[in-house]
Amino acid sequence: MDIQEKILRQIEKYQTIIIHRHQRPDPDAIGSQLGLKAGLQATFPEKNVYAVGKEITGLTWVGSMDKVADSIYDNALVIVIDTANSVRIDDDRFNKGDALIKIDHHPNDEPYGDLMWVEPTRSSCSEMVTFFLDTNLPLQLTQDSARDLYIGLVGDTGRFMYASTPETLIAASKLYRFAIDFEKINRRMSSISLVQARFSAVVYGEMKVEDAVGWITLTRAEIEAAHLGSEGTNFIVGMFGAIKEVTAWANFIENDDGSFRVRLRSKGPNVNEIAKLHNGGGHDMASGAKAKDLAEIDQIVKELKTSTEAFKKQSFSME
Repeated sequence: MDIQEKILRQIEKYQTIIIHRHQRPDPDAIGSQLGLKAGLQATFPEKNVYAVGKEITGLTWVGSMDKVADSIYDNALVIVIDTANSVRIDDDRFNKGDALIKIDHHPNDEPYGDLMWVEPTRSSCSEMVTFFLDTNLPLQLTQDSARDLYIGLVGDTGRFMYASTPETLIAASKLYRFAIDFEKINRRMSSISLVQARFSAVVYGEMKVEDAVGWITLTRAEIEAAHLGSEGTNFIVGMFGAIKEVTAWANFIENDDGSFRVRLRSKGPNVNEIAKLHNGGGHDMASGAKAKDLAEIDQIVKELKTSTEAFKKQSFSME
């Protein structure tokens, strides 16, 4: 019995299933979470299936979270999706259920749960859930689940610009069987507000680029003055990727306590190894981390430059 069959047996066993994902979720976290929920509800209408976590203003259009009382966790199956480390799980009640399953596509740096299905070669958890629902009877891949999973799939692949494999496109083809307005979803995911558009000028004016590494540090005062909100800076991380002179880059966003949220991206160098040195992690070319102060920001930039230089030397030697 393979891991997917074992997970299905557990799902069939429990009357109540509660699905968690990581804090500050991206489209894949919410898309895979809600896509799995919709598929399980369609297959097992007699079961109680919940998706929990904080509502994120910029992603409420994808779907809403459920309010679940502590007592619901009694004799429940808990599934945590798209979360490599237990400290990042949104809602710490994940360990109050009867059984725990981890489904993830990040490196398995912290094994947890009674069952683990981890495939770091997958583009996204949405890709994993698409195949899970489509290939394991009696599970059903429905129109509702397909919509959510498509959002997650294009979110983590940047509209298939990176992290995509032949299996990724096969998963997309399965989702395209359904009558979904894919063009509308694509437009929604690539659009920014007028406030964000105007703030782009600030970003381009303040960004630094040295030795093929780009970065920007934004203070709380700047963010509040621009009325961006806590998640309103997410669009900035993609701006560096369009600059041909930039190979790796970082966004440093100040938190209320003076520390900084760090977003790392790359066109080749492994930024995940850097993220793990700074209380973070993720993918080889897309990771998140934390910096406690400006000195740690300087250290991260230095590490990015070192990694980028090594990558360029390796690439040159292979030509």
